Amino acid sequence: MSSTGQQHRRAIITGGAAATVALIAGCSSKSESSGKQATGAAAAKSASPTASVRPDSPWSAFARLMDGNKRWVDGTLQHPDRDPARREFVAQEQDPYGVVLSCIDSRVPPELLFDTGLGDLFILRTGGQVVGPVVTGSVEYGPVTSGTPLIVVLGHQRCGAIKAAYEAMRDGKKLPGNLQAISDALKPAYEATVTAKAADPVDTMIRVHVKQTAADLRSNRDLAPMVKKGDLAVVSAYYSLDTGQVEVLTGAPSA
Repeated sequence: MSSTGQQHRRAIITGGAAATVALIAGCSSKSESSGKQATGAAAAKSASPTASVRPDSPWSAFARLMDGNKRWVDGTLQHPDRDPARREFVAQEQDPYGVVLSCIDSRVPPELLFDTGLGDLFILRTGGQVVGPVVTGSVEYGPVTSGTPLIVVLGHQRCGAIKAAYEAMRDGKKLPGNLQAISDALKPAYEATVTAKAADPVDTMIRVHVKQTAADLRSNRDLAPMVKKGDLAVVSAYYSLDTGQVEVLTGAPSA
């Protein structure tokens, strides 16, 4: 993130959680409800029979996601917190326990492959899960404003965006329109892949890019202090289209 962008976002945050929320598309967080809204949220919470206990640590959040993925693989889905009661429960405020940055690929819906419910996750999806200042700021939003304890950067098998970028850079070509911006963002992963001389360069590039992105977020000036304290984990992972399984690459928190 550029220093100008960081200063601007810091100014917003120091202006109060309400200002931050107003800026980011009117999303609600646990810090914004007051007065009648807080009363309504409390009533909804006390009346909701489907509300799950929110994981409050990186490990418990990670374990919740991985348990959900196991159900996805095994075909024993619970479809938790996906009914009108849950909708009412989170209507006034939200308190997600995880952030997932994944690809736009239609075969990789995080809510399904982790068998999660309404209000559980902040989801960001970009081509090849590439990042820029706006995406980075959106990833920071949950941990910075409401203490979300887990970030997962999720790559996947046979990523079309990364394949196209790899082939374009290999052949010295440009991608059409703004697709070139995705290719440019993937250049560090491409260079590392070329150096590795892997048998399957596209799959290697997918994994390298996910690890690089997670490492960058882990060392982010605003997120790094939370990681150091153990309040936040940034995990890189790889999703198999063939099996449905999520493979953890780096950053898994300990219990």
